[in-house]
Amino acid sequence: MIAKVEVAMTALNARRDHASDLFGPAEIIPMRLGQVVIERLSEAILDGRLKPGDALPSEGQIAAACGISKQIAREAIRDLAAMGVIQIQQGKVARVRSLDAEPLGRFFRFAVRANKEGLGEAVEMRRLLEPPIARLAAIRQTADGVARLDTILKRMQAAVQDIPAWIEADLDFHETIAEMSGNRLLRLQMRGLRPILQDVMQMFNARRKRPRAEWRETFDRHFQVVEAIKSGDGDAAFRAMEHHFEAAQDAIQEIFPLQQASGRGGRNARKNKPREERP
Repeated sequence: MIAKVEVAMTALNARRDHASDLFGPAEIIPMRLGQVVIERLSEAILDGRLKPGDALPSEGQIAAACGISKQIAREAIRDLAAMGVIQIQQGKVARVRSLDAEPLGRFFRFAVRANKEGLGEAVEMRRLLEPPIARLAAIRQTADGVARLDTILKRMQAAVQDIPAWIEADLDFHETIAEMSGNRLLRLQMRGLRPILQDVMQMFNARRKRPRAEWRETFDRHFQVVEAIKSGDGDAAFRAMEHHFEAAQDAIQEIFPLQQASGRGGRNARKNKPREERP
């Protein structure tokens, strides 16, 4: 019996030592207990001591290692879960999550819906981001990325006048180009914006029924972006994507008149606009 107790105590002490290794000396500033726990857990994740899929020490072990209460440790873990860093489930051990765009998507939804200009601001941000992204995609293109774009173009061609299928393919098109940029932060940014962009695209298509010729012009602009990316010419890809958005200027002004009237998008944005209007 004594031997079993000693084994159990040894295992408990080992777990405590592991938690202490993660959190370091318990030099905690009383006014910022929860924040310090968040910072130390974040450091352990960022420097590789905790990897995606790894289980966190228990709330009790974290509390003991940091010299705080279990309640503060619990709140810190919940804060990290809200950031998308930790996965928590009822009755299961908390684990480190792989980084994804879900928390960024939640943030964008709140930010956009916080005021009536939010969607217009999202369109403006997208127009600033995507031409440089296309340039990077052309410079850093891969055979796999180009093949994926070709597949998406076939989906778009088949989806002409099928609004739900077109929007899904269009979102995949722009997200794939972001992935081809080779920049992880740009990829996460575009993935985070996806629900917002879906709302914008639905608004575009809800305005009126578009003739098939306009759908074809829209498809051709996507095709030109892909051709520019395939060529490896970053400047040509930038211009093709910029033209893609310039062609939507009339519709942007129609849907977001307040932003345009107040100068957002500017008077210059009205100059030399092509007739077509699909983003």
